[in-house]
Amino acid sequence: MEFRQLKYFVGVVEAGSFTKAAAMLNVAQSALSLHVRQLEEEFGSQLLIRDRSGISVTPSGAKLLERARTILNEIRITKAEMSNTAASGEVTIGIPSGAARVLSGPLLEAVRSELPLVTLKMVEGMTGPLEEWMAAGRFNLAILYRTADAIAGLPILAREDFCLVAPPNLPPFPDVVALSDLHAFPLAVPMRTNNVRRSVADVVAQHGCRLDVRFEVDSLSTIISMVTEGKAYSILTPSAIHKEVQQGLVRMVRIVDPVITRSVVLAVNPKDESSPSVSAVRKLIPGIVRELINSGHWLAKAPTEPASVHP
Repeated sequence: MEFRQLKYFVGVVEAGSFTKAAAMLNVAQSALSLHVRQLEEEFGSQLLIRDRSGISVTPSGAKLLERARTILNEIRITKAEMSNTAASGEVTIGIPSGAARVLSGPLLEAVRSELPLVTLKMVEGMTGPLEEWMAAGRFNLAILYRTADAIAGLPILAREDFCLVAPPNLPPFPDVVALSDLHAFPLAVPMRTNNVRRSVADVVAQHGCRLDVRFEVDSLSTIISMVTEGKAYSILTPSAIHKEVQQGLVRMVRIVDPVITRSVVLAVNPKDESSPSVSAVRKLIPGIVRELINSGHWLAKAPTEPASVHP
């Protein structure tokens, strides 16, 4: 039995299918099947049941799953403790409110599991203040938003398309709305200094369109509440409203002709480039984002996928 066989077995179970696990683990599906079959042969017992709906664990598989998770976690902790440059100490990261709604939980859990000697301090806020605080050196790391022409070499974690956020109880409503028709909707949006607001306003202005901005609010929760209560519409990205869409509290309408896209990037404070703890957290984040996108928990495009085009 090999360490990677346990890792692959746990990955398949957690993904719910060999296809999804292959994408998340970046391993060929045939290789995953082979390693699981070798485990079953070694233990002399069937571990997984495969059917059209995916996979499920047998009683033997459930027992191995519990032990394998414990073993993998102990190995991760031991690696960190035995390394001469074991990451330890405090790392502060700034995350915009929208991205935080899908990323903060998985990131905190990953740091707790993978980097037990690191204390992660997370500051959530609107993009304007976060940009200022990062420039002032208050964060070791920051998740930031950028338009295609303002990335400046920063690693791209994901690309998101903006959408019109509408109250739920509306008469028949299209699934898409043209940029030129956005003027028909009274909006609650972030302040003019906000990066999200600028991303949208720039594209709208370039196409000779206009927006009906009724409320400027630098609070994501307040904006979402105004939409759920039917007091306004808004323009946000799916990460900001993922939970409310699932609960039927708001409607998400794609903006087209053109699509408005922004990049989610990861910035590091230059003075922390060589910090083992900052580097360790920095390395975790792209993998977490990939898993969230692959699993459908973050409705965004991976950096390798084609970006939507707009001037």
